[in-house]
Amino acid sequence: MATLGDNKDNVVVSNLKLERMLSMKGGKGEASYVNNSQAQGQHARSMLHLLKETLDGVQLISSSDNDIPFVIVDLGCSCGSNTVYIIDVIVEHMRKRFDTTDQQIPEFSVFFCDLPSNDFNTLFQLLPPLANNGMEECLASNSHRSYFAAGVPGSFYRRLFPARSIDVFYSAFSLHWLSQVPDVVLDKQNVAYNKGRIYIHGANESTTKAYKKQFQSDLANFLCARSKEMKRGGSMFLVCLGRTSIDPTDQGGAGLLFGTHFQDAWDDLVQEGLITSEKRDNFNIPVYAPSIQDFKEVVEANGSFTINNLQVFRGGSPLVVNHPDDAAEVGRALAISCRSVSGVLVDAHIGEQLGDELFTRVEHRASRHAKELIEKLQFFHIVASLSLV
Repeated sequence: MATLGDNKDNVVVSNLKLERMLSMKGGKGEASYVNNSQAQGQHARSMLHLLKETLDGVQLISSSDNDIPFVIVDLGCSCGSNTVYIIDVIVEHMRKRFDTTDQQIPEFSVFFCDLPSNDFNTLFQLLPPLANNGMEECLASNSHRSYFAAGVPGSFYRRLFPARSIDVFYSAFSLHWLSQVPDVVLDKQNVAYNKGRIYIHGANESTTKAYKKQFQSDLANFLCARSKEMKRGGSMFLVCLGRTSIDPTDQGGAGLLFGTHFQDAWDDLVQEGLITSEKRDNFNIPVYAPSIQDFKEVVEANGSFTINNLQVFRGGSPLVVNHPDDAAEVGRALAISCRSVSGVLVDAHIGEQLGDELFTRVEHRASRHAKELIEKLQFFHIVASLSLV
């Protein structure tokens, strides 16, 4: 870890790959993901009918193979309660499907997967225990989980599981995170250099093309890995931030979250002499909200999957506030929401002390535009249901 600049808290983690440090903010503090993922939970619940349609397409294990477990994976599980809830929904739905077809209900095995920096400890503390008397008791009890659980650290842009071993893949609110910020975006000599910005919302065409290329390369790697790991007859349900505009410089809700008050707060630090402009320009949020066409192009080029459903879904606001007319509450909600998903990267780049300064400014700026945020900050998601060709 190297220290740059006059301020000893100005820290840049240049020797670590993004995947070794990227995570939602762990622990159980005020800005933690555990305490700031209610909006994601609401959005996920609003899509349950689409998830269940995908699960209805999963081929059931034949009765002669009832000793083979039914395997479910949450890719990008993070550390909050949302993943536990969704896994319960998936297991319960599949149990009912087996029961209604008079097949023996198999044992269920669940893998929670995320990057190594994810706070798996907090996640595992949220899991109900297994019953002492075996899976049969688990299946009959609401106080115990009805599946065996394990964590799998690693990037989902590579292989994570043995070939033909997974029945259901679920991934929500993760695939818009890139495996890296494109190199050209940080290269001063390149036309794609994102000078003066920390995100691609409103950036030049070369910058957005670099982000799109990175997203599509990452998604292609993701699909290639899953095409080898998924069982024949399995299904995959994917949700990521999306956009309705054909213009990639308009990143929709992600653009409002990262490209307005968050951007302005970085500019404040520069103008106040707390960081250099170069320090700001070397920080870029590795998020790309694709259009439905961006997504479709990659799936079709991969050729391993049939698209059963592909749509843009309106998820709603990422802000959860009790009093929408309270400007201070709205400003604080935006700052905390932003910090819960980007705070780890911010602190790694400029240090926790300057991170506090940054998000204080985000809060103040957002509170002055509270009415606009309540009215306009909406997330749209790309929702895809895929099965092997």
